[in-house]
Amino acid sequence: MKNLTTGALIAASTMLSPFAAMAETEVQFWHAFTGRLGELVAAQVEEFNASQDEFTVVASHKGNYSETLNAGIAAFRAGEQPQILMVFEVGTATMMSAEGAVRSVTEVMEASGAEFDPDAYIGAVNGYYTSTDGEMLSLPFNASTPVLWVNRDAFEAAGVDPDTDLSTWQNVGEALTALQEGGSTCPLTTAWQSWIHLENFSAYHDVPFATQDNGFAGVDTELAFNGPAQVAHISAMGEWAADGKFFYAGRRNEGGANFRAGECALFTESSAGYAGIKAEAEFPFDVRPLPYWDGVGNSPQNTIIGGASLWVMEGHEAAEYEGAAQFLAYLSSSDVQAKWHQDTGYLPITNAAADATRAAGFYEENLGTEVAVIQMTTNEPTANSKGLRLGSFDQIRGIIDEELEAVWSGDKDAQTALDSAVERGNGLLRRFEQANR
Repeated sequence: MKNLTTGALIAASTMLSPFAAMAETEVQFWHAFTGRLGELVAAQVEEFNASQDEFTVVASHKGNYSETLNAGIAAFRAGEQPQILMVFEVGTATMMSAEGAVRSVTEVMEASGAEFDPDAYIGAVNGYYTSTDGEMLSLPFNASTPVLWVNRDAFEAAGVDPDTDLSTWQNVGEALTALQEGGSTCPLTTAWQSWIHLENFSAYHDVPFATQDNGFAGVDTELAFNGPAQVAHISAMGEWAADGKFFYAGRRNEGGANFRAGECALFTESSAGYAGIKAEAEFPFDVRPLPYWDGVGNSPQNTIIGGASLWVMEGHEAAEYEGAAQFLAYLSSSDVQAKWHQDTGYLPITNAAADATRAAGFYEENLGTEVAVIQMTTNEPTANSKGLRLGSFDQIRGIIDEELEAVWSGDKDAQTALDSAVERGNGLLRRFEQANR
């Protein structure tokens, strides 16, 4: 009996071996999401895997945006890179300069025959990740833009009308004074100070952040965010900080916890804050357009995107690229994109997804959720508002953060701080230019 059992097992193993050879092709997807966003991405991956039996996408969290980019670079050098890598928007120039490391989404999609139409993507989103000759380099995925979040209870508690016009920074300044006089200890806080108050500020007022069309026209660019418009805005925020009207919580999204806890009345943050705020805030809130300074530049122009795109890495087999293409096509489909937009507050990356969301009545039932879409699409982007494509920009942001913190603490005036940030940042740009000639 024992010998018969052993023989049966050997026979079964022999019969199964052809099927083992036909195992699903694995596609590694490295991303930077945790919390609610991590759960939503996991659900997308699970749904894609269940929808077909040729490919298995394996999603792995690799830390925050900077850590995920660094993990991808290190993995490529070791020959262990994933098929798909999430890279935040400021890493675009770095990925473009990584010769032999990436394969354009256009090439991957066209080779696979997967459904792909670059013109289907919202212009302001598409343009950020497209080369000058029209080739889409990476797939827009989680694209966001900054908006103003309003805690209605905090306004009412301070005796300020929560429906007051907050479209301009002039009006916001008046509201901050009224909120403070009404007892608010945190009239305003912010997330992502460089992205919102310099990068998007410049685009929204149609003034240059850097020369050479903010880096789109070449790597021989110089920073220009120490102009009169930017200096005036940072000066005003510095005064608000000194007066206790602006509470600085940190460089990333530390202020989000204060807002979601109901401590702050106003919060400048990504539209993608929607998922966390909706889940945690125990107060009614509004989503308003990002304020602009009336009479400054060509405001309001359009804000620019943040978030990340998905890059396809070189060094893989044809079947793996086929799987990557099918997964990217799935993520771009109208139903998936519409649900992603509605769940997270990220922009719908395709016009069809925006139309589907509108047709479903989502914007009417969730007032303010269309603000980011309108803010990004009302005006055609200009050379100043198409986006930023600068080398070493993650490090440049670190320099900007240091200098802005010196303003908030009263150690430097705005002009001195921004002049210093420009000078220090230009040093990094020159090294990037030298390396990419």
